[in-house]
Amino acid sequence: MHELSIALGIVKIAEDEIVKVNAKKVIKIELVVGVLSGVELNSLNFVWSSAVKNTVLASAKKEVEVIVGKGRCKDCGVEFEMENIYDVCPKCGSNFKDILQGEELKVKTLEVI
Repeated sequence: MHELSIALGIVKIAEDEIVKVNAKKVIKIELVVGVLSGVELNSLNFVWSSAVKNTVLASAKKEVEVIVGKGRCKDCGVEFEMENIYDVCPKCGSNFKDILQGEELKVKTLEVI
C-alpha cells in the first residue's frame, strides 16, 4: 500500500511550506490526482487520518480534484479518454500512445493560518 507513503509525503510538503510562510497550521489542502497516476483514492482516503494525525494537516479539510486520463494514438492520431495506462486506441486498437493528461499527483493549494 504505497498510498501511506504518498500521504506521508504530502504531510512533509505541508510542513515544509508552513515553515516558509511562518504559519501555524493548515486549514485546507487541495490535491490534484490523475486517474493514471497509480494512486488508489479509496486507499489514500483510508490511510489519510492515520498519516495526518498530530501533524499540521490533522484538522485540515482535504479536497481532491480528479483529472481524467487522456491519450493520443501514435498510429492514427485520435485523442481518447483513458481509465488505465494500458488502454488501447478505440479507433484502431493500437497500443502506441502519448499520455496527454491523467498522471498528475500534486498539492495544488494550502490554506494556512
